[in-house]
Amino acid sequence: MATVDIIIPAYNAARYLRPAIDSVIAQSYNDWRIILVNDGSTDGTAEITREYQSRLGERMLVITQPNAGMSAARNTAIRNSSAEFLAFLDSDDVWLPCRLSESLKAFQSRPDAGLAYGLITWMDEGGKLLDTFKGNRRDAEGKIAPSIYMRKVELPCVTVTIRKKCIDEAGLFDETMKGTEDRDLWLRIALRHEVAFVPKVIAYYRTSTHSVSGDLNRMFNAQRQFIKKNYGAPGCGFIARQIALSRAYKQRSETLFQRRIRFRAFASALQACAIWPLSTDNLRTAASLAVRCISG
Repeated sequence: MATVDIIIPAYNAARYLRPAIDSVIAQSYNDWRIILVNDGSTDGTAEITREYQSRLGERMLVITQPNAGMSAARNTAIRNSSAEFLAFLDSDDVWLPCRLSESLKAFQSRPDAGLAYGLITWMDEGGKLLDTFKGNRRDAEGKIAPSIYMRKVELPCVTVTIRKKCIDEAGLFDETMKGTEDRDLWLRIALRHEVAFVPKVIAYYRTSTHSVSGDLNRMFNAQRQFIKKNYGAPGCGFIARQIALSRAYKQRSETLFQRRIRFRAFASALQACAIWPLSTDNLRTAASLAVRCISG
């Protein structure tokens, strides 16, 4: 039976940490250990981790460090891991009981895979379930590094499991990146290995206006950093770069419109069209936003 180390970075995580850890304990697959890094929390995170550490004993390793950010916390956990597989769980997300078992089945069905991922359902801050992420089945698995670069496929971190040996080959999370650092690592692994896909929901991802992903400018700049950093990798040439950039601008336009910043949303949609005018999706988005801006 394969062993799995579960990587949990925790910064001021007291509000949601119990449901996250409880979802690990509820797994149908039992050969796991939690490695939780308390990244300089100032709330009740330490008390909660002590409670679970007392309960779980050797099945939970807690490491405390000064606040250094999500990537640094994950890297600390990885450096202290020893299992064949690493699975990622942020402190505000929740796994379904089948999360680990389904991920390991995916590795069995695709032995050359270095990474496996699945689908998520979003939930709000109160735990109410929202939409389910359906995924892009056409680009879901296999040698899909270019699709990851172009953002044609999403690999939600809460569903990702990797072979530990892949870290030795691809390296750790890039701590200089302030967003998209997970996609950056997934790409580096996918450039070397196949990717396996679990075609079902295996986790709940909590949305929050206070999360890094809720910071529009920070995420947009991180996406551009990711595109620039990995430009020139196999399958990540000029056309792929233009598609990736246009998707970043299109996503930004949609988010701006949701926040009722309509004219900036339209400008961003036009930028997406200028970067990659061959995309009918970009053209439809720009046309739709134009109509909405005119109609008020």
